[in-house]
Amino acid sequence: MSEKNRDGKRSARERLAAERAKQNRAEKRRRGLIVGAAVVGVLGLAAVIGVIAAGTGGDDGEASGPVVAPSGAQGEDSLAIPVGEESARSTLTIWEDFRCPACKSFEQAYSPVIHELTDAGQLKVEYHLATIIDGNMGGTGSANAANAAACAQDAGKFVPYHDVLFENQPAETDDAYAQDATLFELAGKVEGLDTQAFRECVEEGTHDGWVEKSNEAFRSGGFSGTPTVLLDGTNIYQDRSMTPAKLKQLVEEANQ
Repeated sequence: MSEKNRDGKRSARERLAAERAKQNRAEKRRRGLIVGAAVVGVLGLAAVIGVIAAGTGGDDGEASGPVVAPSGAQGEDSLAIPVGEESARSTLTIWEDFRCPACKSFEQAYSPVIHELTDAGQLKVEYHLATIIDGNMGGTGSANAANAAACAQDAGKFVPYHDVLFENQPAETDDAYAQDATLFELAGKVEGLDTQAFRECVEEGTHDGWVEKSNEAFRSGGFSGTPTVLLDGTNIYQDRSMTPAKLKQLVEEANQ
């Protein structure tokens, strides 16, 4: 065989080997991409599951602890804390979260007229407590404050402590109400509330299960957020024309 023919065959083999090497590299890249995509898919699924779990954790439709309603609680499942005369012709139903800035704004504007009407026997208020800010911002301040307010109800001090909690509400991102010490400090602003019984109720989370059940009722009630304020079943907080003066007028007219 001539040297020229041998060189030609060698070149052909080399080209074939190079082509096979190229194909092998491409195959390895393809397999790597498939494996990588599979890993990303698994991690992504795990992340989604984690988000779902975080969003639903502890919300299996049942409170995690015993449901101990505060003294005098009324309504379905004893989830309402009543204020005012039972015989009042108008009922104001209020859903609030002690970490909710909009709830504080509502209280600042409306609490004077609400207190006036309840003291006069013209209005009954049913307070319901929610903990949506804990879910949105993280923390336990909404739940801890709600339990403390229920403890205050046991002591017959719900209204003044409720007002103190909103008057001293921390920034929405500040979970100060998660600290029992903060709740005790504010209880000191209500005459006769900061007792050993109150402190034990707060520390032991006596009404934690009731608070969870109240929040579940809020979530299943189809409400858009807190505060939700209903006057005899009509949502007045969404009425842009509503004012404290108009609320007073509506209640007084109902009592004529």
